[in-house]
Amino acid sequence: RVTAMASIDSYETKSGKRWMVQYRTPDRRLTKKRGFKTKRDATAWMNSMEVDKLQGGFINQNAGRITVADIGKVWKSSLISDSESWKSRQLSSWETHVLPYWGRHYVGNIKTSDVQDWVNLLCSSEREPSPLSAKSIRIAKGVLASVLDRAVDERRLLVNPAREKIRLPRQEVKDRPFLTVEQVHALVDEVPGKYVTITWVLITSGMRWGEMAALRPRDILADSRLRLARAYSKSNSKSVLTDLKGHEARTVIVPPNVHEMVCREAAGRGWGELIWEAPRRGGPLRPPITGHWLDGAVKRCHVRDETFPAALPVHSLRHTAASLMISSGAHIKTIQRQLGHKSAAMTLDQYGHLMEDDLDVVAKGMGSLLF
Repeated sequence: RVTAMASIDSYETKSGKRWMVQYRTPDRRLTKKRGFKTKRDATAWMNSMEVDKLQGGFINQNAGRITVADIGKVWKSSLISDSESWKSRQLSSWETHVLPYWGRHYVGNIKTSDVQDWVNLLCSSEREPSPLSAKSIRIAKGVLASVLDRAVDERRLLVNPAREKIRLPRQEVKDRPFLTVEQVHALVDEVPGKYVTITWVLITSGMRWGEMAALRPRDILADSRLRLARAYSKSNSKSVLTDLKGHEARTVIVPPNVHEMVCREAAGRGWGELIWEAPRRGGPLRPPITGHWLDGAVKRCHVRDETFPAALPVHSLRHTAASLMISSGAHIKTIQRQLGHKSAAMTLDQYGHLMEDDLDVVAKGMGSLLF
């Protein structure tokens, strides 16, 4: 049957009669698709294809015959503008989990069910040497989705099968230890003298370690404010200077006495030098690890007070800052800006459970207003 747009013809194979559609692509090249078992199937495909051409959704059947490994090379080149630590995690997941499994697959042959099967394998109890963690699976799936996004951009895929609904393992909600006001003072009393100001800055500002490590005298502003314009991040055991997470500079505020401490630490430093440097080799301060100054101070506090967290990573000082801001009655938008979150929703997702006491305030306020 011949139409103005395409034609359907039969041909013989060892398995019997088959049907093919001969048609022109949007760039007017003549091509064909073979293998339909019935004329009805061929007609249905032809009609669907013509609609896609009219609506701009047509994908050449040969465009998808590129492997994930090859489109991955294009994807890797697009990572140059991202932070070094994030880029390192993405490339590690690509090399370890995505490329070995998907490398030889043609992008046009990948279905959402195939992606789901892969996710199921990653979290299977039978996986050797062990199932992948929920976080690692989410990163790996995200890498595959990003790679296939490039295929969509290049018109090799109409839709990204890894962006469809994929069931992922739940991430366990980790306990985020934070300190009370009394515990904050106990910790500061135990911290070595040269780290006291740093501890106060982290606890009162909520800035990340890498943001604090990048501070210079030029970042000290008036009215108890500090400007955060860059940060150090870890990449392959090296500290790399990058822009801030979220790629936007921000200003944070600290109590006046903490601001004065920072000014004293910066005295004598050049305008563009680091306020704090690594004691032996110079350069940016590395975050404290197990056995270093913070770990020792935490253990001494826990010995005297069993309610004090037995372990307290330095990032928990940021959680402590968020808790103290909430307790002080700060508005959620203020907390969001101070912490550098993209949105107030992100702040609520992470710290909303600390705001339960606000319900009591609401009840009392409504009671006073109405009764």
